Amino acid sequence: CFQGLTKSQNRANMSDIVPPEVRPKPAVPAKPPNGGSTLLGYIGIDTIIEQMRKKTMKTGFDFNIMVVGPSGLGKSTLVNTLFKSQVSRKSAGWSRDEKIPKTVEIKSVSHVIEEGGVKMKLTVVDTPGFGDQINNDNCWEPISKYINEQFEKFLKEEVNITRKKRIPDTRVHCCLYFIPPTGHSLRQLDVEFMKRLSHSVNIIPVIAKSDTMTVEERQEFKQRVRKELEMNGIEFYPQKEFDDDIEDKSDNDKIRRMHLQEMMPFAVVGSDKEYQVNGKRVLGRKTPWGIIEVENPNHCEFAQLRDFLIRSHLQDLKEVTHNIHYETYRAKRLNDNGGLHPITSNDTQKIYDFHP
Repeated sequence: CFQGLTKSQNRANMSDIVPPEVRPKPAVPAKPPNGGSTLLGYIGIDTIIEQMRKKTMKTGFDFNIMVVGPSGLGKSTLVNTLFKSQVSRKSAGWSRDEKIPKTVEIKSVSHVIEEGGVKMKLTVVDTPGFGDQINNDNCWEPISKYINEQFEKFLKEEVNITRKKRIPDTRVHCCLYFIPPTGHSLRQLDVEFMKRLSHSVNIIPVIAKSDTMTVEERQEFKQRVRKELEMNGIEFYPQKEFDDDIEDKSDNDKIRRMHLQEMMPFAVVGSDKEYQVNGKRVLGRKTPWGIIEVENPNHCEFAQLRDFLIRSHLQDLKEVTHNIHYETYRAKRLNDNGGLHPITSNDTQKIYDFHP
């Protein structure tokens, strides 16, 4: 009956026939959260995540980890275990019978690791000689100097008029500090190191070779270490003041709850040797009483350290290094010099002594 009528006439006639209660309601675009603009159709903003992923896979990224502690605590072995590769300094030509250096040295070795199409340039910075002398006064100074030198390199590249498209990042993103499994208390050297460097690098303390202690001894030692860190005002990563948003705070609060539940500092065991256990090949340490399985949470806390360090907080370690530690150095450096001038030993000492 509506043949020959225009579309507008048809709509008018239909509105007369169809009762209001059954007429289809016009679609109203849903209001976006947080007061954003209403989208009337798909734009494709969400593809930025895929674009970023492709770029990261193409260019790769840097991650620089420093290991500090007396010799014989398995620092190199633990790093090899973390990255399931021979990335320690031993693989770079140092012999096992090498003499202990008279002063703290800085040794670094870099490798490119690829997994799932993602490339990571991993640099392991070792500190042979730390804590091995009779007199260890000020043995943290070469380490502090090295950390600040990397900040200085980055700053000089950043302020160049014609700077590189991608500034090489040699800044230390994480420092694994190895605590000897004495079962007693922290040494004064441990306290001094963490107190002085916690403002310039992300420190994660670990109890090395924890399989040398019984479960009860380990728990008591962890409690004692936490108490001493608190008494000396030493905060280790992730610090509360570094929580940028609610999600970061939520994630880090979980870690802090783990801390309160006797999880941190992580009591770890490292090994790059495989053994057969119940038909499976596992990384472990062989003892007269059986195999200590490195990745078994019932044996040690290596798996928790790995997940924390690599699988959940690796990017945050890089961001905190850039946004907190480097920015603190940068502001102090430019403020003290009224611009960027050649750094002197006096300037370096001022920066060492500066605490934000």
